[in-house]
Amino acid sequence: MNNEKIEKHTFLVKQIAQKLGFDFCGISKAGFLETEAPLLEKWLNQSKHGKMDYMANHFDKRLDPTKLVPGAKSVISLLLNYYPEKEIGVDSDYIISKYTYNIDYHIVIKEKLFQFLNEIKVQIGEIDGRVFVDSAPVMDKVWAKKSGLGWIGKHSNLINREIGSFFFIAELIVDLELNTDGPITDFCGTCTRCIDACPTDAISEPYVVDGSKCISYLTIELKDNIPTEFSGKMENWIFGCDICQDVCPWNRFSKPTQIEQFKPLEALTNMKTTDWQELTEETFKQLFSKSAIKRTKYEGLKRNISFIKSV
Repeated sequence: MNNEKIEKHTFLVKQIAQKLGFDFCGISKAGFLETEAPLLEKWLNQSKHGKMDYMANHFDKRLDPTKLVPGAKSVISLLLNYYPEKEIGVDSDYIISKYTYNIDYHIVIKEKLFQFLNEIKVQIGEIDGRVFVDSAPVMDKVWAKKSGLGWIGKHSNLINREIGSFFFIAELIVDLELNTDGPITDFCGTCTRCIDACPTDAISEPYVVDGSKCISYLTIELKDNIPTEFSGKMENWIFGCDICQDVCPWNRFSKPTQIEQFKPLEALTNMKTTDWQELTEETFKQLFSKSAIKRTKYEGLKRNISFIKSV
């Protein structure tokens, strides 16, 4: 393909991203992640994935997008801001992660991604590609970093200089040749606020998170009882945790989301401590039928509440 055509296709892709409301779009060349392979292997061998067995599955696919889309040439990385205008639960002792304030992001973003892929096909012609949003073995933060959308901070989250880190990451892996964007500098410097603030010492060393100690893992991924060693350390988080992001200086640049589906549900905004404690399964189903919180199921959420309540 000649350079002029590649340039035209690249411009078109970024134009579609903007039209669909994505905050940032970056492109990297699809290929094996040589640098990340030994790091991932070491992390898994040290059991820092806890009981998230799926993290050890599809090791090759996780590192090579051409095994997910044969003939893949480009990874299109996208960011979508979910930062709320205000935090909910001011009258509650219990806290949930900001990304759960409304509709499950998988639903919202997948719809946009399918529109994106369809629009590329309409404008350019038949191409092969797949869409991904945290639902397949894709190292989304790595690809977003490679495409210049930010750097991976000491808390292991991607940080963007313009909007901080409260955003979702998604990808299109396509067999379309596009111009690539280069990575940017790490701007964490000597700051260790995220490491110092983590109440469970989950950030075992800069840039490495021990997933088995992370509050998000304990309240969402872990299906067993929460180990007693974390009693008194959960800081009232009952689904997810934002502590390492809340203390990050770069999040002073966070801007309220413009996506209606991510704005807080009124029913959640008014939840009080007793409402959480007296939550019935019926109310759980009504409130969280389209929420990411349904992932932990009613029993899991009640377990989290009870664990914190017992302290």
